[in-house]
Amino acid sequence: MRHLLIFLLLFSTSALYSQIERPNRVIKIEADPDVPKPDPKASKTGFELPKINLPTLSKEKDPKFDMKNLGNLDPKPLDITKGDGLLDYKTDKAPKYFTAEKQVSDKYARDQDLGEVSVSRSLVNVVYRDHEAVDGDRIMVLVNEDIVRANVSLYGSFQGFDLPLQKGPNKIEFIALNQGESGPNTAELHIYDDTGKLISAKEWNLLTGYRATFIIVKD
Repeated sequence: MRHLLIFLLLFSTSALYSQIERPNRVIKIEADPDVPKPDPKASKTGFELPKINLPTLSKEKDPKFDMKNLGNLDPKPLDITKGDGLLDYKTDKAPKYFTAEKQVSDKYARDQDLGEVSVSRSLVNVVYRDHEAVDGDRIMVLVNEDIVRANVSLYGSFQGFDLPLQKGPNKIEFIALNQGESGPNTAELHIYDDTGKLISAKEWNLLTGYRATFIIVKD
């Protein structure tokens, strides 16, 4: 037993010694000849930002922005009668809706014949509007002496109705119920066929109680 312990002790000491005496290996890495060597004269700090001049209160100010000159300038007076060069501006012309209608005259104290047109279609569209100043003109509309619109206020945009035509003449009458605020009762009349084609365009100027008549003849 004693001999076995001595043998194990000697074996362990020999193994430890062999590990201590084993030389360390050194791996050398040679530089790649294609990679350029660093320039010793180059900056060691990488790149440098340009110098920035900090603002200072001692710098001379532009006299145009000096507070002492505030209010001492001599601006040109504003002229609102001149245009901006884009449109032909006229100061002596009032907008359309501020202009008065035609002056009331005795020549409007009569019925008006707006003419006659012949069509082969079976339906037309009748529309009307106040083409002068919109001042409250009102009309009554009759077709073949039957009332189809009892009290219509005329506006700046067209309004109206579709009219199925009878064989032969179809009489449309527009009776002025008033003359608005400025008079006379004024309107623009358009007649379209059922394809949207304009077949007639008329105007009337009436005093209260008078009528404008238009006849459509269906072939």
